Amino acid sequence: MEKGYTYTDNTETGAQGICGEILTILSIVMAIATFPFSLFFCIKVVQEYERAVIFRLGRLLNGGAKGPGIFVILPCIENYTKVDLRTLTFDVPPQEVLTKDSVTVSVDAVVYYRVQNATISIANVENAHHSTRLLAQTTLRNMLGTHNLHEILSDRESISTSMQTVLDEATERWGIKVERTEIKDVRLPVQLQRAMAAEAEAAREARAKVIAAEGEQKASRALKEAAEVIAQSPAAIQLRYLQTLNTISAEKNSTIIFPLPIDLIGQFVNRRQ
Repeated sequence: MEKGYTYTDNTETGAQGICGEILTILSIVMAIATFPFSLFFCIKVVQEYERAVIFRLGRLLNGGAKGPGIFVILPCIENYTKVDLRTLTFDVPPQEVLTKDSVTVSVDAVVYYRVQNATISIANVENAHHSTRLLAQTTLRNMLGTHNLHEILSDRESISTSMQTVLDEATERWGIKVERTEIKDVRLPVQLQRAMAAEAEAAREARAKVIAAEGEQKASRALKEAAEVIAQSPAAIQLRYLQTLNTISAEKNSTIIFPLPIDLIGQFVNRRQ
């Protein structure tokens, strides 16, 4: 058996008892006596993606699951169950989860799984698919309950990987292989969405004010350096005046503003005093 799990094989010589051997011989004789009509009841076919788990008198048949292709069952004493080995997809219904920081969110996920061992999936659990789906819902709630809201929103991939590992270990003894789990959506309450939006807007405004203040600080330093350069050459201020006039005249304005030197106004003030 795969994954180290074994089951008791009760179809070895003498395991069925004398009564079982007699019934087996009678079934073979009846199949031969009713040939070829017995072929319609004895010959079965399973597809490439299916396996047949056969029970003889209620006990697993030696050799494990049969298929793919043609196999033979004995009438009256044997029955079989088909098991699909293809990957199945299960949508976990939205689960109301209380996070570690006491926030209620609605989370839904998707689980990809398949039957890895047909015999174990039939012999060890009543309904492997239903059990896997219930376990996926419970695991999703339990795992998200140990994380904060920001971790659920930002670390979906790591949470999905942890959830897959837990599910795979739990369903291994059922013959199920969990291939992948994904958290599809995390829905927050409307009030919480508004609060988070207001918080994000306030953070953006705060960053904008800080950036504007840093710009003003850099501009002040640049103006200070420019003033020091102009102070070293008095003719530079006159050139700056002429450059300003050139800029104004290029725009075809009807009004021309002529800058008046501050030093000239200061001389008039000093004379009056």
